[in-house]
Order: sequence, then C-alpha cells, then structure tokens
Amino acid sequence: MFMKMKIRIEKELAAYVRGMDKLYSLNSLSPVLFNSIREFICRPGKRIRPILFCIGYLGFSKKAPQGLYRSALSLELLHDFMLVHDDIIDKSDTRRGCPSMHALLNRYLGPKKGIKFNGEDLTIVIGDVMYAMALDAFLSIREKPWRKENALRKLIFAALYTGSGEFIELLLGAKPLEKISREDIYKIYDYKTANYTFASPLTMGSTLAGAKISQTQRLFSYGMLLGRAFQIKDDIIGTFGEEKDTGKSNLTDIKEAKRTLLIWHAFNHSGRNDSLAIKRIMEGKSSSNAELQRIRKIIIQSGSLAYAENQIKHLFSKAKKQLGGLRMNKRYKQALNSFSQKILKV
Repeated sequence: MFMKMKIRIEKELAAYVRGMDKLYSLNSLSPVLFNSIREFICRPGKRIRPILFCIGYLGFSKKAPQGLYRSALSLELLHDFMLVHDDIIDKSDTRRGCPSMHALLNRYLGPKKGIKFNGEDLTIVIGDVMYAMALDAFLSIREKPWRKENALRKLIFAALYTGSGEFIELLLGAKPLEKISREDIYKIYDYKTANYTFASPLTMGSTLAGAKISQTQRLFSYGMLLGRAFQIKDDIIGTFGEEKDTGKSNLTDIKEAKRTLLIWHAFNHSGRNDSLAIKRIMEGKSSSNAELQRIRKIIIQSGSLAYAENQIKHLFSKAKKQLGGLRMNKRYKQALNSFSQKILKV
C-alpha cells in the first residue's frame, strides 16, 4: 500500500511542479528562485509525511476527496523548507546525494563581484517561500471549512514545534554533558522528529476526515511513540550502520557531537576514563578516527546499544496498544502496523 501511495504522491508532485509557475509566477519573478525550488523539491525522497497524511485521512473516510494528494504535498514542502534551513545550520554541502541549496547558490554567486550576501542568505529566503507554498498546497483539499481550519492549525503547530526543537537542540550543544538528562534528549526527539514526521501528518489527515477527537488523540499518541522509537533507531544506524547504506560515515554523528540517547547513556554508565573520552569528543577537544572509534566501542561495552534497542521495543509495544484501540479502516490500520515493524525492524 505504501508504495502505491508513494507513486500517487510522486505523480501529484510532478503535476504540481508543472503548474508551479502558473500558480505563483515565480519564473517571471526570478528564474533563479523558480529553478532552485523546482530542482530541490523534485529530488528523490521517501515521502513519509504525505503518505501518513493520506493514511490518516483514508483510515477514517470511505473515499478520497478532491485535492487530497495535492494537500498532502504541504507536508513534503514543509519538509523541504526545514531541510534547506537545517543544511545552513549544519554547514552541510550535500542533501539527498546532490549539493545542498546554499551550496548550489554559492556556486551561482561565485563569479559575481562586490556582493554583500551569499548562498546561505538566499537559501533562508527560499525556505520562507517554500513554507508559503506548503500552506497554499494544504488548502487544495475539498473538505468542510472547520475541519480544514483545525488541520491547518496542526500544520502550523508542526512547523512551530519543529523550529523550537531545532532551537533547543542547538542550545543543548552548549550545555555540559553531565547536566543533560534523558528527558532533554527525548524532548528534542519529540519536537524534531515524532511530532513533525509522524504524529502531525497522521492527525492532520484524521482531523480532515472528521474522526472523533478521542481517535485523533490516540493516533497522535501512536505517532509520538513511533517517532521517538524511530529516532533512536536512526541514531543507532547513524553510529553503527554501513556507509554504503546510509550515505555517510558511521562516525559522523559522533564527530558532530550530537547529543543522542546512546551518548547520554554511555556517558552516565561508563567508567571515569571512558566518560572523559566521551566528554572530550562532545566538547570538540578530540576528533581523531581512533578516538571516534573508541566511542563506538564504549557505547557497546557500557550496554548503551542494548539499552537503546530495548527502548525501541518498549516504545513499539506502547505504540501497538494505541494502534489497537483505533477504530479506523482495518486495511489502513494494518498498513500502519506493517510500516512500524519495517522502519523499526522489530
């Protein structure tokens, strides 16, 4: 089901891009702006958010209304907006196997002399434009106005909380490791991943379909639990996965001093020397390959990898209970269960 829905969303994205200039006259305003956005939003992606939006709707409705898939694109455009800004913050020159937006625009600006701005500045503006496009795309669905208003508020809150999550994550990077709690880590997971990737897309869909508030709340809880488990799994893959599968070195997350559940647990459950080694990496005082490799070994020896894997199982079990209590179409309920098992590998 997910693959069929992804194909349908890809077709809708292609149609949206073909009509983009007619909708907004971006090419007339600026060919650079138009071509930059068009190229970026057409890059291959998983399209998880729009797929979950559609499942959230169809699970509580007998048929798809006009504009469902165009409205679903709002979440993909919101994601693109977040990505181009994230790449500036992370100082990343690549995204989805291609140059990041700001890297492309810096190349474009390269030969120009005497300018007081750079590709990063232009990318901030492009992100703002894509956010506006996301809001406009959402309005495409034919549904009752009050349902659209409530679902739109969820989209806006998803953007608000994701931005807040990014903000507190950056500030957490300046906090001494010994003062960081597990709740600090989970707060970032919830705001940056669980809400925006899982809970909000699902409940935007169910709200539009007219699901009861109790059902939407249960679906939200399911999404938050699944999202938290997914982020832990993503951290494990980022630290122990193969580069050929992830597209980046499995030392990158450690080198970038990301505060993850793995790092938090290892720091708090290791001997003094190993804890100091972790602290040196997190404070940017050491980043040799040997030191980075040592951190991976500490994570295993301290039981932190096993702890994280057990947390995934625990969260998945709780998510399944929430899913079990949903009165949604059995076909879409089963699709969600299969999806959960696939992404968490449980």
